[in-house]
Amino acid sequence: MDRVQSPLVVDTPSGPVSDVAPPAGRSRPARRWIVLAAVLAVVVAAGTGFALTRGPDVPPLTQADVQKQVEKGIADAQENARKAPTDAATAYRAALPSLVTITTTGVGAKGSQNGTGAGVVVSAEGTILTALHVVDGADTIRVQFTDGTRASASIKEQEAASDTAVLTPDTLPQVVVPAVLGGGAQVGDEVFPLGHPLGLTQSLSGGLVSALDRSISVGSGQTLKGLIQFDAAVNPGNSGGPLLNRDGQVIGIVTGLANPSEQNFFVGIGFAVPIATAGGVAGSPPQ
Repeated sequence: MDRVQSPLVVDTPSGPVSDVAPPAGRSRPARRWIVLAAVLAVVVAAGTGFALTRGPDVPPLTQADVQKQVEKGIADAQENARKAPTDAATAYRAALPSLVTITTTGVGAKGSQNGTGAGVVVSAEGTILTALHVVDGADTIRVQFTDGTRASASIKEQEAASDTAVLTPDTLPQVVVPAVLGGGAQVGDEVFPLGHPLGLTQSLSGGLVSALDRSISVGSGQTLKGLIQFDAAVNPGNSGGPLLNRDGQVIGIVTGLANPSEQNFFVGIGFAVPIATAGGVAGSPPQ
């Protein structure tokens, strides 16, 4: 089994940051209470209408009758809300067909090396967007689509300043499903990284946007700027995978994680290149 992509080390004031670079879901309580309020209004209005239009032989509508209908309406609305998919489930189902597994081979300081990362299909032509450090220096690049189709791939475009690479596969699935690219993120938004952490394929995690426009040093004097900071779990193997909003739209490409302990595991702070930046390398219109 291929080992996961070696992490990219970056520096922060408290220590190094390493690459990453996937279930968590949160319901929408505010929206559910809005639904319940709407149901209550409908029930009350229906009861009032009945009281005004009932015939002379119909028993008068009592407060107990109204209360019973209100309670039934609330119970039905709560049951429907419990059956509704969570934001995380919605995001996962929407984006999974566009997810790609990337494996690489090459020769490094310690001899032959294998790596694993993630990518996402962003065009009907099968163009794959990923993090540059996932494929940089690789002798061979292989990709696997979620339907099982395997192909060799080559780097079509790359931009070191944003750690972004665009891959062109030599074989496409019978049905190509490009991801939907989303707009800009806001602090506090729910986000969901999707990828293959530690080789655990097609994994989703969830968290919040913690900050925007972050800059991190990744060694050799290079600094990545304008990054999305988030608190969802990401690990080696998430690199290059999509960061999703709750509708399953791609709002970023995962690039690294804060790692002051210099260990290759999750410590609670991840970073992603905004899709407006990463998508621009692939020729996508601004979001």
